[in-house]
Amino acid sequence: MHDLHWTIPVARWSSWPAFAAAAPDVGFIEPMVRRRLSTLSRVALKVAHDCAADRSSVRTVFASRHGELRRTTDILRNISAAEPVSPTAFSLSVLNAMSGVFGIARGDRSAASAISAGPETLGYALLEAYAQYAAQPGTAVLLVYADEPADPAYGTIEDEVQGGAIAILLNSESATGHLVCSQRASVDADHAQQAEPRATSAALEAAGKAADKAAGRTEPVTRFATQSQALLHCLDTGKSAVWQRAGTFWQWEWHDRAA
Repeated sequence: MHDLHWTIPVARWSSWPAFAAAAPDVGFIEPMVRRRLSTLSRVALKVAHDCAADRSSVRTVFASRHGELRRTTDILRNISAAEPVSPTAFSLSVLNAMSGVFGIARGDRSAASAISAGPETLGYALLEAYAQYAAQPGTAVLLVYADEPADPAYGTIEDEVQGGAIAILLNSESATGHLVCSQRASVDADHAQQAEPRATSAALEAAGKAADKAAGRTEPVTRFATQSQALLHCLDTGKSAVWQRAGTFWQWEWHDRAA
């Protein structure tokens, strides 16, 4: 694995917590469609609208590890019970359902993509959004990440998501700051994984400290259980944050100006 480093110009960002007491406002979606949306789609559309409401068109990258898996699971249960499956439920169960609803509601025919990459989904979505923006920096790109834990029927999920939603609008013309992203491999973490298929948190922490020392960092960097928690910490506080698993470290840093 090669080390990757890239810098994202952040014009605007928004988030929605996993366990919010209030329901997200998605009044820009027509009532008939709004009634059929899951909670996951609602939070994704809410943060997306926060960042792009003033734009007539915007390229979008929607990302989710599980997507509408809970809706899909309900469909499978209906099939198992020999019950009819709603065509609407099926059409809203696909990974790109959120991006489709968003584009239709806005009347926006701009390019849209959907990404799922396991526990590293958010990190690779940031890379995809950056690649699209770098290819055509004259137009903004909207990154939207939304996820929720899988149905308990699937048992224990390794590196399970926390849930919630994050949206970031990439645009250098109105950037309020820059998010510096990096992904790197760790030989120490690789050794920990080889010694124990599911490396303990203590082993990974030790590998992280060794990597910090090798990189010349004297101040400790806060590590988080999920990528979304790490990214939100960086955006909220302006402080560096790391998410790690055996063999891989993802780090986010905030800068008022481009690095």
